Amino acid sequence: MAARSEALTRSVTRIVRFDRVQRAAHWANALLFGILMLTALPLYFASLSELVGRRALVADIHVWTGVALPVPVLISLLGPWGQLMRRDLRRVSVWTRDELTWLRAFGYRAPRVVDKFNPGQKLNAIFIGASIVVMLATGFILKWFRFFPVSWRTGATFVHDLLAFAIFAVVFGHIVFALTHRDSLRSMFTGWVSESWAARHAPRWLEEERTTLDHENLP
Repeated sequence: MAARSEALTRSVTRIVRFDRVQRAAHWANALLFGILMLTALPLYFASLSELVGRRALVADIHVWTGVALPVPVLISLLGPWGQLMRRDLRRVSVWTRDELTWLRAFGYRAPRVVDKFNPGQKLNAIFIGASIVVMLATGFILKWFRFFPVSWRTGATFVHDLLAFAIFAVVFGHIVFALTHRDSLRSMFTGWVSESWAARHAPRWLEEERTTLDHENLP
């Protein structure tokens, strides 16, 4: 009984925010984005291209890393191991009236009740997901351009370059926020957050987790 009580106490004070599948997908995705961003620089800036050299190799690394970009996300969503990932994807796609008010106020009016992810985190996830799709599609057109009309290639070049600058800005902001919110960053390494953190930053999600825990411990 004492061991069971101690385990229950730990499960209440430490709450799983991201499971191993989600954390693996996140860091694999971060690695691929990092490679894409690093290889994009010498491909875009001629001075860097001369400094780095071997442009063809850099271009091949960039292309095939881009092709692999959606793989970690797709794997994390498929099969029984992706249950929590799919649940969080549904969270990101559902917006409450309170969160839409936050969006219309450009973030100056904080939501009264916050779920597992705040509106800014939801926007970031939506942006990254959409970027993967758009960059893969436009990159495909740029790589295998002979199969597409000139107008498509011109449009793909414009969209690919413009979105690349936006991705650099968003990723930089994401890193800054992560470094200044240590508990959130730790949860992406360890998987858990404290109950006190959840009560401050994600009270609706904490209530949901408590309800689930109570149901699991019913006799």
